[in-house]
Amino acid sequence: MLSKLYAHETVLFIMKKFSITILLMALAIVVQAKLIPLVQNISAYESLSLNGAWNYIVDVQEEGYYDYRMNLNRWGFFLNAKPQRPEDLIEYDFDKSPTMQIPGDWNTQDNRLFFYEGTVWFKTSFQAVPMSDYRTLLYFGAVNYDCHVWVNGKEAGHHVGGFTPFNLDITDLLVQGPSTPSGHPAPAENTVIVKVDNKRHKDAVPTLIFDWWNYGGITRDVRLVKVPPVYLEDYSLQLQKADAKAKVRQISFTAQLNKQEAGHKVCVSIPELKLEQQLTTDAEGKVSATLKVNARKLSLWSPDNPKRYQVFLSLDTAKYADEIGFRTIETRDKQILLNGNPIFLKGISIHEEKPNGGGRANSVEDARTLLSWAKELGCNFVRLAHYPHNENMVREAERMGILVWSEIPCYWTIAWKAPGTYKNAEQQLTEMIRRDHNRANIIIWSIANETPHSPERDAFLGNLAKHARELDNTRLISMAMEVTGASNYVNRLNDNMNEYVDVVSFNQYIGWYRDVNDAAMMHWEIPYNKPVIISEFGGGAKAGYHGAKNQRWTEEFQENLYRENTAMLDKIDGLAGTSPWILKDFRSPRRVLPGIQDYYNRKGLVSDNGEKKKAFYVLKAWYEGK
Repeated sequence: MLSKLYAHETVLFIMKKFSITILLMALAIVVQAKLIPLVQNISAYESLSLNGAWNYIVDVQEEGYYDYRMNLNRWGFFLNAKPQRPEDLIEYDFDKSPTMQIPGDWNTQDNRLFFYEGTVWFKTSFQAVPMSDYRTLLYFGAVNYDCHVWVNGKEAGHHVGGFTPFNLDITDLLVQGPSTPSGHPAPAENTVIVKVDNKRHKDAVPTLIFDWWNYGGITRDVRLVKVPPVYLEDYSLQLQKADAKAKVRQISFTAQLNKQEAGHKVCVSIPELKLEQQLTTDAEGKVSATLKVNARKLSLWSPDNPKRYQVFLSLDTAKYADEIGFRTIETRDKQILLNGNPIFLKGISIHEEKPNGGGRANSVEDARTLLSWAKELGCNFVRLAHYPHNENMVREAERMGILVWSEIPCYWTIAWKAPGTYKNAEQQLTEMIRRDHNRANIIIWSIANETPHSPERDAFLGNLAKHARELDNTRLISMAMEVTGASNYVNRLNDNMNEYVDVVSFNQYIGWYRDVNDAAMMHWEIPYNKPVIISEFGGGAKAGYHGAKNQRWTEEFQENLYRENTAMLDKIDGLAGTSPWILKDFRSPRRVLPGIQDYYNRKGLVSDNGEKKKAFYVLKAWYEGK
């Protein structure tokens, strides 16, 4: 039972007092924990939430990590040291420091940190009894950006990337209390300390310049997760493509254990479809099977019918559950086919920012509000820009019948020649796909946005596209390109990445970065026999600011821009969908105009306070006619 492992109701065990010297000796000899491959469907396991109030220390010069010679500080904050004698000098104290809600960003929880980019340390405690027959994982939904983790003063792991999850096996770092009269160890206080650094870097992903707010902190859920020594590290259930007249449909099932061990019993069951398969792992700890189902009995997931089936899995005696929908997605010439039928993607782009006011969105309620606005707009599709959004957003969209474009932040001018940059981008792509590849609503993996053309860029992104297909060949690959071949009233798309993508997507801003009166005269040349998505178009307006339709920043200006653009887009051959920029105003340090922007990008159809602008209803009417 989880209560045996995490007895957080128990009176705190007061740890035996160690001198700082002994603590340092213990730190020096301990074997470090490390990142382990991301566990699929982490919510299927017993867990204890570590969300709540964490103490924090702002560390502008990283003195908690480096000494004054820029060497690792052996007296660092990660020790959570306490004075043992009156003369001991300890110049920090987590327990006397303020607290901040986790998950959350520091920018909107501490006014001093609104523009801050740098290091903040976080600390929390929990009670646990290590158990020999289970492992304990420490799971983070996301930490922005560079994250070091210590458990009880011992290094647990390091992760780089601000929008994807990771987990650490901390079993061997836990401490336990003295034996109770029954002979069992008492729960002991264990401490987690996290160093978070959100400074921007030229060779990072994203890079130095990006048009959204660099929210720092532990921005998504934190959990302690109980797993057996051998568990289902990953599994996949995907409906295979078939002829529309097929009487039998096939569902591919694969699973991978966390260990390469043969002889483990794996069972997959979908009771509603009367499917069950018993399998035995091979020497690599893998199983695979094809489940066959009567086509007439299979209800396919779609925006009109977001059907999900209860799926039960077991490994030896351990049991897991999931809800999975089945659908197919493919292209035929210039059409996108969902379940074999053409679909027009009526979309909108969304940033991961709270629906009312700024701050990083992370809750189910945030997701429901944002997606409800998208549904009211008439959307069947959202582009989650420009990075993987939290899992609540993806799962809530799946429940509501909304298709998803999911993207990694290869945004603008990445360091294409740096091997480490590519490695980090590939890691983020892997973690994005690993978390969400069983979600029926995700139909597009996007590898980039508005990147400048060069041979190095083509090689970098081409390799990412190949990697995405190796991980998951059941979805479409795309990226948001730029139109670079403009001449008078002719725009020609010319991008070498057309070879790697299934859907040609590009951003255009006629009416914002070019006169709106040009829209009616524009001609688009897209020399590829592939579906086309206009991944961005739009313009800014401040809610409640009114004037003539040619007066920038007024709702009337934005309203007219949407009228002219939607009429223009109707003329594009092969248009298969759009995701205008953007659902809601969002914070950006690049938007400094006083009285209008005030550090908000105002291209939203909904204001930062939830007010719908006039252009919202123009797009809604256009989608109703599609």
